[in-house]
Amino acid sequence: MLIGILFGLLINLVVFLLLNTIIKGSRRIPLKLITAVCSGIIALTILKLFGFGWPLQIYSGVVGIGILFCIALFIFQKKKNFLSTLFLSTTLIGVGYILYILTNTGADPYKKEIPFAFDKDSSLAPTEVLFENPANSGTFKVKSFSYGSGTDAQREEFSQGVSYKTNTVNGTNLIPEWKGKKKKWRERYWGFGAENFPLNGRVYMPEGEGPFPITLIVHGNHSMIDYSDDGYGYLGNLLASRGIIAVSVDENFLNGHWSGDFMGKEMPVRAWLILKHLEQWEKWNAEEGHDLYKNVDLDNIMLVGHSRGGEAVSIAAAYNKLPYFPDQAKEKFNFNYAIKGVVALAPTDYRYNRKIILKDINFLSIQGSYDADEVSFWGMRPYRRLKYTDSISRFKSGVYMHHANHGQFNSTWGNSDFGAPLKWLLNLKPLLKEEEQQEAAKVFISAFAEATLKDNQEYRAIFKNVSVANEWLPNEHYLTSFEPSNFHTIANFEDDLDITTAKDSTRLNAHNLALWKEQILTTRDKESQENSVVVLGWDYENSDTSTEKAVYEIMLTPDDSIPFSAHSSLQFTLGAGNHEWLNINLTKSQKEAKKDDDKREVPQLDFTIQLTDHAGQISKLKVSEIKGITKPLKSRFTKFAFLDKEMIGEDWEVQLQTYHFPMHVFTTKNADFSINAVKSIEFIFDQTEYGVVVVDEIGVSSD
Repeated sequence: MLIGILFGLLINLVVFLLLNTIIKGSRRIPLKLITAVCSGIIALTILKLFGFGWPLQIYSGVVGIGILFCIALFIFQKKKNFLSTLFLSTTLIGVGYILYILTNTGADPYKKEIPFAFDKDSSLAPTEVLFENPANSGTFKVKSFSYGSGTDAQREEFSQGVSYKTNTVNGTNLIPEWKGKKKKWRERYWGFGAENFPLNGRVYMPEGEGPFPITLIVHGNHSMIDYSDDGYGYLGNLLASRGIIAVSVDENFLNGHWSGDFMGKEMPVRAWLILKHLEQWEKWNAEEGHDLYKNVDLDNIMLVGHSRGGEAVSIAAAYNKLPYFPDQAKEKFNFNYAIKGVVALAPTDYRYNRKIILKDINFLSIQGSYDADEVSFWGMRPYRRLKYTDSISRFKSGVYMHHANHGQFNSTWGNSDFGAPLKWLLNLKPLLKEEEQQEAAKVFISAFAEATLKDNQEYRAIFKNVSVANEWLPNEHYLTSFEPSNFHTIANFEDDLDITTAKDSTRLNAHNLALWKEQILTTRDKESQENSVVVLGWDYENSDTSTEKAVYEIMLTPDDSIPFSAHSSLQFTLGAGNHEWLNINLTKSQKEAKKDDDKREVPQLDFTIQLTDHAGQISKLKVSEIKGITKPLKSRFTKFAFLDKEMIGEDWEVQLQTYHFPMHVFTTKNADFSINAVKSIEFIFDQTEYGVVVVDEIGVSSD
């Protein structure tokens, strides 16, 4: 205690002497200079706290160089000599470099690490494509108009310019956070509040005799005064030309603003408004004499959402079946519309703090690997939660699109996923062009609409193997997940802690693997993907004991009712892991021996799938005979690697894609092999010296 008191007195004395020295010295400094320095420090601090979202080290560096430049300029004006000129020139170079960094679009540091997406060795297309490009315009002429409640104080198209007027709806039970300055400034700007939300929509209508299926498209969160609803015309016009009514729903009044962001608390009302729009269309469709009378096929409805709208459409599909609003039962629901499909573009998940589990619906989610707003593929979480409980044929799919960002799915949001000044740090060089990203979105969404709303099931092929669409898509990497409702699971690694067991008494074995474990995948920022997988690694370069190849074996019991047939496919999801994970199994001496070795290249993975029947007949093929295994797709979101690490996380995350191996292909390899009597499935890692793969959802689907 005495030592603590003495130490405290010593610190007090040092601080006293330091302050005394500063005060005495400050008397020699002009008051104007002191005032200027203090006001500058205060201004820069306020600017950092409330204006610039830059990380402190970047902000401090830029400000420091700016201050040095001002000092150098001041000294140069006072006294022009060699030293002052050198000082000014040096700081001027620093200022120029900063301006170059901020105005430069960036670079793609990973461009050479993976081959072109549609290289003949990495992606093999079927010999025949039996359908046309779904992104081609159809035969219908398109008529555009707007409808609304006529109360919008900012936009003519939703006030006096509406073609059809709608009643307002009371959303106070669904958004109690509509209060304070958010309420005050929004109502002053828009001219309405939560008790009278408008039903505003932009319509892209096929001309001709209906009824037509209908798709509602809803935007996500953005500046509410930079209107988002007009950004999906590229989708609306395409769908309408192909005989589908498309409506872009206006929910700008729920978006962020300088007065505040609802931070996801508005998600229920975003979803509820979608259903209220369907309710309005139902009324028009039933109103004899109305222009829209019997024009809508309400048995075929699709919802498309972007960002928070991508989560909202899933919530809407869940609310659609409920009798009450789950957060406030005073709000009764009575919707029950025939929503056939949900499309989530770069969606959020859990902004609405409930786990939404969809059931018996078609589902598609699309995510860009360069999405700096939603940096991980959150759409795969509702994909995996979705369950099928009946015998109706449906499917779900996910598309991970390399070099796509968040904003370019909307024509008004642009290529910067952050606003200024943070956007000046974004690495924009690797991005797809907006028209390319939207063209890809058109291919996938229109194909989904054809399969879901028009029962043109041949379009499912795009999601099973994206290379069938390689002539229509930008030359980029697309990792597609696909699961039909008739999928029969053999092993999904979600059952228990025993890595040797799976469903229905199936046994799992491994031989000579350097790495074998089950784990829950994480995202690049260490969030959970909510998906348990098996991780398999082999390393013959560092194996001192065995020359046998590594094998992962799935042993099926004779009484398993697995629907193998000539019309079915063996199916599993697969992704490349990090081969550096193999180092965790090295001994201390092996690690020391490898310490100075050159870093091993990322291998182009491949392996053999071998099926054995109960008679001992074997048939096998390589994975690459169906589809190549894509190397890890890395992203550099900002212009500085250390900023990515600090702001976003790792440069990649495991993303899986689905592989389908038609059973009839195995009989072409061995005519004596019995498809109906499969005893075991083996993954034989015989194509590369080392590697790691992540495997999930092993099973059988009917083609």
